[in-house]
Amino acid sequence: MRVIENFHEMRDWSEAERRAARRIVLVPTMGALHEGHLSLVREGKKSGERLVASLFVNPAQFGPNEDLAAYPRDFERDREMLEKEKVDILFHPSAAEMYPAGYQTYVNVEKLGPLLCGEFRPGHFRGIATVVAKLFNIVRPHAAIFGEKDYQQLQVIRRMAKDLNFDVDVVGYPTVREKDGLAMSSRNVYLNQQERAAALSLSRSLKQAESLVRHGERESKRIVAAVRAEIEEEPLARIEYARVCDTGTLEEVATVKGAVVLALAVRVGKARLIDNTTLKP
Repeated sequence: MRVIENFHEMRDWSEAERRAARRIVLVPTMGALHEGHLSLVREGKKSGERLVASLFVNPAQFGPNEDLAAYPRDFERDREMLEKEKVDILFHPSAAEMYPAGYQTYVNVEKLGPLLCGEFRPGHFRGIATVVAKLFNIVRPHAAIFGEKDYQQLQVIRRMAKDLNFDVDVVGYPTVREKDGLAMSSRNVYLNQQERAAALSLSRSLKQAESLVRHGERESKRIVAAVRAEIEEEPLARIEYARVCDTGTLEEVATVKGAVVLALAVRVGKARLIDNTTLKP
């Protein structure tokens, strides 16, 4: 595996691979890798001839009082994990490489960005759309794979790629969970034993919602009430939002008539956890 830190070197490699008619797949990450990331890497290996994993903790998506400084980082561990998966290129730029002095251009997905997590993390999706647009320009992949746990992020990136005419297939991959149901996340390391037990209320509430819809419930208000009741039984869990939304626009819907997404954001201790499931009548 080759480690590249300079965007000129990264682009030169990609151009050579494209001239050789080899399909490039990108898996963007912020490091602190876990099995969820590795599942994306393995999917990328199957769907292309060259695999690039990027590792960049993107300062543009963190607010002033968020966990940028504390975000878990272990480059050597991450590098070894990616090497074992036979990744071709690890693109590991610095913040100065991605946002040099005088940088002032950002990408804003105007309708999707301010919803759900955007209400609680202003500017978050502007930062994500910007860095992914830059990665698409630098790496020039034919496809990029993102986890469906970050459902809003996936929809924002799809919209951005479509609106800006990026010739990239944006692929979603199902959420990977621990055996007890907790969605894998780099921020799970923030949880102590009691908080981790409380965090299981998220996946329990999603299963409860799925069961309600399976047994005929169609009113979003009742589904959300059941979800909130399940999570609120845990005194360590603080709900930011629990909403039933259109799968594309992410706008709230009152009734489950077709496939919808139930999206959650819950704070447990220092960790802000998100999760979701698709509900189908």
